[in-house]
Amino acid sequence: MNGLPQPKPSVQAIAPYVGGKSALAGRAEVLKLSSNENPLGPGPAAIAAFRALVGGNAGAGLHRYPASDHGALRAGIADLHGLDPARVICGVGSDEIIALLCHAYAGEGDEVLHTAHGFLMYQLSARAAGAIPVAVPERARVADVDALLAAVTPRTKLVFLANPNNPTGTMLPEAEVVRLADGLPPSVLLVLDGAYVEYVEGFDGGLAMVEVRPNVVVTRTFSKIYGLGGLRVGWGYAPAPVIEALGRIRPPFNLSDLQQGVALAALGDQAHLARSRAENAAARDWLTGALRAQGLGVDESHGNFVLARFADEGAAIAADEAAQAAGIILRRMGGYGLPEALRITIGTMEDCHRLAAVLARRGR
Repeated sequence: MNGLPQPKPSVQAIAPYVGGKSALAGRAEVLKLSSNENPLGPGPAAIAAFRALVGGNAGAGLHRYPASDHGALRAGIADLHGLDPARVICGVGSDEIIALLCHAYAGEGDEVLHTAHGFLMYQLSARAAGAIPVAVPERARVADVDALLAAVTPRTKLVFLANPNNPTGTMLPEAEVVRLADGLPPSVLLVLDGAYVEYVEGFDGGLAMVEVRPNVVVTRTFSKIYGLGGLRVGWGYAPAPVIEALGRIRPPFNLSDLQQGVALAALGDQAHLARSRAENAAARDWLTGALRAQGLGVDESHGNFVLARFADEGAAIAADEAAQAAGIILRRMGGYGLPEALRITIGTMEDCHRLAAVLARRGR
């Protein structure tokens, strides 16, 4: 191997991200509850926009580059949320915004803080930028503001906080998020990951904080409640200097016209969002109660999933295998430091009843 090109040591240290399984050997149809997808799919407006954009003369404009400024989509986001469109940035899912933030603000020897059971992309993106990810202990699977503030050093550049958090589903009260922002040095960027914000009615996910603080950024995605995971569209809202920095390194044509057009149409269908939120809450509450009745530990979740905790790792694996035998795919949590747990996406009410019945029979 001597003399051959080698990636940076920080890249070699990355454990590649592994998404939730979507297939089971020998089964043509499965119930996938492993990736926090909306079981209702996208709304009718998004579907209609997709059909219009790919139908008819769909191939006529394929030689043209898409709009690089994402102007219409940024305006739509800003109009819906009452924001300044100049401070909205769009990306290939919120993952790309997270990666851009790490590359723009962290480098060799810098530290990027995240909670112990935070989204894996935080540490992956930090290492890709050459920085050091620092996992900060939680308190009963809830972010601990005091622990986060105590972990800050002169080398800290970013703090990532998903609220609600994935994979735990837990959520910090707004007052605690404000306390975290107040306690951070002005030189540290606080990134509030709002992938699941829309599942909490009346919660803005920190957008108002961005308006009055120069070191707070919010990220969002169309992959969850909008049901557009397959299109990969996300966005962020940030102070103007942060937007300017990210604009210097954002790939100029990162979103196709199809992605932008369908996402814009989805924004206009808030009735579908409201229906998705209501049906998710009802099914989530039912499944939480059913799993607790089986003796499992389940924290109150504020997303479209629950984290079920078993007696130990062996019990979790046995439950997962029982679910797979019944054609249901769940998500093991060993990679998140929770080997005794399974993350379960909230499907339809029928899906939840089916899963609960399978888990109730395990070991019998």
